[in-house]
Amino acid sequence: MVAEGARRRVVVEVCNARNLMPKDGQGTACAYAVVDFDGQRRRTATRPRDLNPQWGERLEFLVHDPDAMASETLELNLYNDKKAIAATGSGRRGGTFLGKVKVAGASFAKAGDEALVYYPLEKRSVFSQIKGEIGLKIWFVDDPPPPPPAAPAAEEKGADAAAADKKEAPAEGKEGKAPDAAAAAAAAPAEEKKAEAAPAEEKKAEEAKTEENKPEAAEKKDDKGGKKKSPENGKKDGGKPKEEGKAKEEDKKDAAAPPPSPSKQAPPPSPSKKDLAIAGIAGDLEIRPQSAAEKSMAASGASASYDLVDRVPYLFVRLLKAKRHGGGQPLYAQLAIGTHAVRTRAATAADEWDLVFAFHKDSLTDTSLEVTVHEEAKKPAKEGEPVPADAHLGFVSFDLQEVPKRSPPDSALAPQWYTLEGHGSEDGAAACDVMLAVWVGTQVDEAFQEAWHSDSGGYLVHTRSKAYLSPKLWYLRLSVIQAQDLRLPSPPDAKVKQCGPMFPELYVKAQLGAQVFKTGRVPLGSAAAGTSNPSWNEDLLFVAAEPFDPFLTVAVEDVFSGQAVGQARVPLSTVHRRADDRVEPPSRWLNLCGDEARPYAGRVHVRVCLEGGYHVLDEAANVASDVRAASKHLSKPPVGMLEVGVRGAANLVPMKIAKDGASGSTDAYVVLKYGPKWARTRTILDQFNPRWNEQYAWDVFDPCTVLTIAVFDNVRYKAAGGDTPAKDSRIGKLRVRLSTLDTNRVYTNTFPLTAVHPVGVRKVGELELAIRFTCPSWLTLMQAYGSPLLPRMHYVKPLGPAQQDVLRHTAMRIVSGRLARSEPPLGPEVVQYLLDTDTHSWSMRRSKANWFRVVGCLSHVATAVRWAHRVRTWAHPPTTVLVHALLVAVVLCPEMILPTVCLYLFLVLLWRYRARPRQPAGMDPRLSHVDSVSPDELDEEFDGLPSCRPADVVRMRYDRLRAVAGRAQTLLGDVAAQGERVEALLSWRDPRATGVFAVVCLLAALVLYAVPFKVLLLGMGFYYLRHPRFRGDMPSAGFNFFRRLPSLSDRVL
Repeated sequence: MVAEGARRRVVVEVCNARNLMPKDGQGTACAYAVVDFDGQRRRTATRPRDLNPQWGERLEFLVHDPDAMASETLELNLYNDKKAIAATGSGRRGGTFLGKVKVAGASFAKAGDEALVYYPLEKRSVFSQIKGEIGLKIWFVDDPPPPPPAAPAAEEKGADAAAADKKEAPAEGKEGKAPDAAAAAAAAPAEEKKAEAAPAEEKKAEEAKTEENKPEAAEKKDDKGGKKKSPENGKKDGGKPKEEGKAKEEDKKDAAAPPPSPSKQAPPPSPSKKDLAIAGIAGDLEIRPQSAAEKSMAASGASASYDLVDRVPYLFVRLLKAKRHGGGQPLYAQLAIGTHAVRTRAATAADEWDLVFAFHKDSLTDTSLEVTVHEEAKKPAKEGEPVPADAHLGFVSFDLQEVPKRSPPDSALAPQWYTLEGHGSEDGAAACDVMLAVWVGTQVDEAFQEAWHSDSGGYLVHTRSKAYLSPKLWYLRLSVIQAQDLRLPSPPDAKVKQCGPMFPELYVKAQLGAQVFKTGRVPLGSAAAGTSNPSWNEDLLFVAAEPFDPFLTVAVEDVFSGQAVGQARVPLSTVHRRADDRVEPPSRWLNLCGDEARPYAGRVHVRVCLEGGYHVLDEAANVASDVRAASKHLSKPPVGMLEVGVRGAANLVPMKIAKDGASGSTDAYVVLKYGPKWARTRTILDQFNPRWNEQYAWDVFDPCTVLTIAVFDNVRYKAAGGDTPAKDSRIGKLRVRLSTLDTNRVYTNTFPLTAVHPVGVRKVGELELAIRFTCPSWLTLMQAYGSPLLPRMHYVKPLGPAQQDVLRHTAMRIVSGRLARSEPPLGPEVVQYLLDTDTHSWSMRRSKANWFRVVGCLSHVATAVRWAHRVRTWAHPPTTVLVHALLVAVVLCPEMILPTVCLYLFLVLLWRYRARPRQPAGMDPRLSHVDSVSPDELDEEFDGLPSCRPADVVRMRYDRLRAVAGRAQTLLGDVAAQGERVEALLSWRDPRATGVFAVVCLLAALVLYAVPFKVLLLGMGFYYLRHPRFRGDMPSAGFNFFRRLPSLSDRVL
C-alpha cells in the first residue's frame, strides 16, 4: 500500500539489445526504443548502425493509480530510425518495426530487488520478420509525501499568533466554536498550497521530459485523446486552476461532511465473495485487479460467483451483544430451533459476542427460532454449598416464515435491539435487551465462512473450509571453488600411531536447514593435488523456501582426523538472485572459524546465488500443476481461469467402524490442488452423501497442467488436543488435465472414487464436480502450446535425473512441513497423497500397468504388420490387387506420397472426431490394473523403506522380483544382440560373412547404377507381394544370413 500523499514512480532502464534483425538494407539497424505505460510515452536515443546496441538509459513514469498498477501493461516497441521520415517529427511511425515487448505490471520489482532480464522480441503480426532480445530493468519507487510548506511560516509568526491569542481570549469564552472555525480557515490555505505544490513539481518534471519527446507527445495526443489524461496533460498550457473556485468546493465539502477522526472511523464491511470475484482474486490468494480472462468474463456475464453449484439456503443468526439494566454477572445466549440447541460464550455487559450461526434450512424441524439470554449465577463463597441455577432473563422468538431473505450484493442486514419477553419482572420494565439480526441467505453470504455451521460441527477448527498457499520455492546454488591458508586440527595420537603419516583428505559440507550436501574428497599435499590449496569446483544445489532460513552453513572437514577444519555462515538475505545464466553471480571469500586454538582456520572461495530461472518441482513431473519460474520478473499474465465447483459426493463407504462392527460413519472433506493454491472444503459430519456446494477459482498460466482432487475422512477433529496426532484417512483421488477440456464450457460430471488399500481394491463412492476452463483469447492459448513447458534454465543448464529426484522429494517435505503448521493444519498425509510422493517406489501393479501401456502403444504397429502380412499372403485377393495398383501409382508419382498421407490422416481425424470424449476422464481402474492384482502385491506396494515385514515374506518377494528382473534381463540381452549383429557386418569378426556382404554391396551398387530407381522399386514391391505359390515355407536367405552373424553374448561372463 502507498501512503496517503505519496507518489509512485516506475523506472525502466533500457540496457541493451542483442542480435537484432537488419532493416536498413546494409546489414545493420539504427535502433531506438519507445516505451508506453499508463498513458505516458518515453523514447531512448538512437544507436546508429549497431545490431547489438547499448543504451543504459533510465525512463521514469508516474503511476496515477498505484492500486491498479498490477493490471497495467508496459509496452516497449523497438524501431529502426529512418532519417528521412524521422525529420517529419513522428516518433512511432518514423521507422521500421524491429520488435515489441509487453511486461505485466504485476511483475515489477521494488527498488533494490530489480534484476536484468532479457525479453525476446515479439512479432507485431504473423508476417513480421523479427529476432533478437532486449535487456530491461524495471522497478517502482514510492516517494514519501512532501512536507507541508506552511510549517516555516508558522514558526516565523509564532509571536504574532501568541499576541493574537491573548487578544481573542475573552471572545473564546463567549463563543466556543470560534477557535475551531479560525483553525479550519487557517488550515484551508495550507492544504491548498500543499495540494498545488505536488502538481507543480510533477508538471515541471513532465515539461522537462516532454521537451525532448515532442513528436511522441503529439502523437499520443492524436492516438489516445479519448483515454484518461494524466494530471499534467489535463491542464491548459500556461493556465492555473482557479483558487477561489477550489476553495469554495473544499469549504462545501468540509461543511457537508466533516471528516471523522481515525480512531472513530467504523471498519469497512467485509466484502462478499461476489465482490471479491468482481474485484479479481489471484490464483495465489492475492487480491489484485482483474486479469484479461476475468475482465472478459465480467463483460460477457458468462461467470458469476457460485454459479457452478447449487445455492443452499441457510438460516443466519448474528448475535452481537446484550444489555441488562442492572446486574454485573456475565451473560450468555442460547439458540434453540428444532433439534439444534447452541450456547454462546459468557460475556460481561461491556463485551460483545459478535457470533454468526448458520443452520442448514433442510435440517430444520421447527417453524420458529428462540433466542434465550441467561445470567451466570455467582459461585458459592464456601466449598460444598450448592451452586445456584443461572438466571433466566427472557427470550425472543422469530417465525421462520417472516424471516427476511438476503442475497449479495445486498448490504449486510443491520442488527437491531429486541426486548426480551418472559423475564418475570414485577414492575413491567424490560430487564434485558439483545442486539441480533436474523435472515435467510446462502453459502455466498460473506458471513458464511466464519460462521458456526450446523452440518460441520460448529466452531471446530479442523472442520472449517480454508485456502492454503504453498511456500515460494527457490533453488540455492553453492559453487565451491577452492580453499586457502587452511590450518588443520591436530589428529589424535592413536590415529597417528596406527596409520602413520598420511595426506589429509578434505571435503566441504554445506547445510541449509535439514539439507546437508557434501563435495568430493580432495587429498591435501599429495602429488595428485599439485598444491597445498585444495580445489573442488563443484556445485551443490539446495531447495530454499520463503521466508528463508537465516543462514547457510559452509564447513571444511578432514576425513583423516574426523574433525572440522572450520566453518562459516552466509546470511541468505545477502545472497545474489539471478533470473538466467547470462550474468555470473559474484564470488566471495568466507573466513573459516575453528576452535579456540584456531580462531582463523583459513578461507574458502565460493559463489552463492538463488536461481530464479528454474521452476522447483514439488510434485511429479507428469502431473505438474505449475511450471512458472521462481523469479517474479519472468512471470507472464494468465491465459485463462479455472473454476471448480465441488457439489457433493454419493455412496461413500463407512470409514470409521463402530466397536460392534454393525455401524459406521464418514466425516468427509475435499482438498483441491492447482499451482501454489490449495483449497479445502468444510467437513460434513456423519454423512455418506455429503453436499458441500463450494466453488473455487485459479488463474491458469499453462493449459497443459493437471488439477488434483482428493477426498479424505476427517479424523483429526476428534483427536485434537491428544498426545498422539491422528492422520486423516484416504477415500479417493482423481486428476483432470486442463488440455482435455473445451474452453468456456461447463462440465458437470460424477467421477467414481476407487481406492487401493493393503487389503484390496474397492469402489468407495462418487464425487460430483462442475468444472469450467475460461480463456478469452484463443490465439494466446495456441501460443502457449508452442512455448517450452519449463523455463529456459531447465534447457540451458539442465539438472540430472537423480538430482531432480532428490530436490523434488526435498521440496515435498518442505511444502508438507509448512502446510502442517497452518491453522487448521493440512496434514502431511494429505499433502503427500496429492503430491504423489510414492510415484517412484517399486510396485508390481504399476510395473504391469506401464508394460501394458507400452504394449498398447505398439499395438497399432503390430496391427499394420498383420495387415501387411495378410496382403502379402493374398488372404483377401481384391485388397492385394488394390495394393499393387497403389504401389504403381506411388512409384510413378512419388510427389503425391506426402500429400496423400497428410490427407489420409486428416480424414482419419475427421472420422474419429465423432467418437471424441465428451467428458473429462478421471482415474481408470482398468488402466491401473487394480483388478488383477494379488493381495501380496498390494501389501508389498504399501510396505515402506526399510521393510517391516517378516524375513520369510521379504525373501519370497525378493525371489519373485528376481524372476521378473531375469525376464527383463533376457529381453535386454536379445535387443543388444540384434544391434551387435549389425555391427559385426562392418567389423570383420566373421571374415566370411563380412566378405559376402562386401560382394553383395558391390553388386547392388552396379545394379542400382544400371537399373532405374522406379523400376527397382516396382520389382521389389512385386517380389514382396508375390503369390504364395511362388513363395517357400522356410525363412529367406537374407534372414538366415543375419541370424548367423556373431554377437557379443558369448563373451559375457
